[in-house]
Parts: sequence; C-alpha cells; structure tokens
Amino acid sequence: MIFKWIVPADAPRTVQGFLTHRGLSRAYIGRTKFNGGALFVNSHQRNSDYPVHAGDVIRLLAPPERGADNIIPSHKPLRVLYEDADLLVVNKPPYVASIPSPIHRFDTMANRVKGYLQAEHNESDAVHVVSRLDRDTSGVMLFAKHSLAHSLLDTQLQDKTMQKEYLAIVTGELPATSGLIDLPIARSPHSTYERTVAAGGKPSQTAFTVTDSSAAATIVTVRLLTGRTHQIRVHFAALGHPLVGDDVYGTVSPVIDRQALHAHVLRLIQPITRQPLTITAPLPPDIKAVRTTILHASPAHKKER
Repeated sequence: MIFKWIVPADAPRTVQGFLTHRGLSRAYIGRTKFNGGALFVNSHQRNSDYPVHAGDVIRLLAPPERGADNIIPSHKPLRVLYEDADLLVVNKPPYVASIPSPIHRFDTMANRVKGYLQAEHNESDAVHVVSRLDRDTSGVMLFAKHSLAHSLLDTQLQDKTMQKEYLAIVTGELPATSGLIDLPIARSPHSTYERTVAAGGKPSQTAFTVTDSSAAATIVTVRLLTGRTHQIRVHFAALGHPLVGDDVYGTVSPVIDRQALHAHVLRLIQPITRQPLTITAPLPPDIKAVRTTILHASPAHKKER
C-alpha cells in the first residue's frame, strides 16, 4: 500500500518531523521499514531524517498485510454504514460477538469483516478492530483497513478526539436530567466476567443526558470518558437504575431479550484525509419497541426533554 502527502509551507523540516506531526509514530515508521516498506521524497528513496520543503511529495510504501491474521472468514450479512480506502464502519447486530474467542470462533463481526474484505477484493484482508462492543450490544463498530489507519485511530481513542454516543434505556426515572458518573470499576471478586464499582478499581467516568422518561424507564444519551468493560451497565446499576433487560447487573425484561444499549453515533477524524466524520447507526427494532412499550405506553410518561 502507498500513502502520499504533499508538504505544506508551515510543515516540520524533515520527513520524520512531518510524519510525526501527521500522527505517525517513530515506532510505526521503523516497523514499516523493517518489514520491507520504504520512504520516498519526490520519487527518490530517503531516510526519515531527510529534509523536506513546501511542495515536496512524501510517499510511504507499506508492506502487504494479506494473511496477517488467522481469522476465519464468514460470509454472513454485514451492514456497512461507511467505507473508504482506510475505514470500514458497520452496524453490529445484537447477539454477535465482536471478536473470535474459544466460545465464538466462526461468526463474529471480525469474521464477517474478513469475509467482506475478501469478497470485495480489498488490497488487504487483515482485520483491524478499532473498537469493540459487548455481544448483546448493537450499533456502530469501527474497523481500520490497514495498520497505518489503525495506529492513527488508536491515537484518537487515547486523546479522546474520537467520540461515541450510546443510547441506553435504564429502569426507573433518573432524578437528574444530566450528570457525570465518576465511580471506579474493578473485576468482581466472584466472577471473571462481571465488573463492579470498587474503591480500588480503575478510574471510570460516564457522562449522560436524559432525552425521555417515565416512571418505568428513562432514555439517556451516554458518552464514555473512559473505556472500561461493561462501564455503562455497571455505572447505571450502581445508581440503582440498571439497563432494561440486563440480566447480569439488573433483571430480565419481558420486552427485550438483552440489555437496552445501542452504540448510536460515532464522531472521528478520517486518519489520512483528516476530514471530520459523523456516522450514525439506526436504532434496531427491539430498542424501538422498548421505547414504545415502556415509555410511551406509560400513564406517567413525560414529554421528551
């Protein structure tokens, strides 16, 4: 794969400086060259300390990634929300795991993306999972098409320039219309799967805004300021308002067979072109049904806030 940049007037003065400014780490550039890649300035191969000037064309030749993982391709349906040469954003259905495990080996989102990339004859069929969702959570899920995009997107995750909004339906009526849940989360001492709020846990912050409510349930828009396992589910359960249908941190529900949680909106910067992107995953039928059944059918329903 070849990536190209034109050096602007105010850019750093070396290839390395320019690429670092664009978000490429020294480690990535070194790893790329070690594995057979190369750097070119105006069609001549150069080292990373080579000086550059306005108008110079820098090209990075990255080694092929085909066969870089052992994920078994699946050709089950994949709903694509956005795609370009560097990114693939899909709408994950509930009840499908994000990545393979000893329990789910053949039909995860990673398997489906692998099959899709091969069917579309993508230059690389390597699967780069940028963000995961719990098996029973639906919504927007981001994949990179190559290791450079993956590296740059990981940086956005770390510096929080990438943001994901969730729609959650929690039991009962929240007393506040918005807030920040700031409670540390740790592994449960009684389970390898479950998490719990604990004094010695990792710092965890969840911001929320109420959009609709009744005495039975509340719809909230949620944004994670940290990314702990089961964070949204654990935090609202700790407030006494577990997600509707969450049979781990709450109780089963007659109106939905899973936790009422959907990754609704993803905002990020396209890692190569640096254009802002906003991608929305439509609400699935079961979440819509919960909203109608629990909220709008309630005699104590309040109007949308």
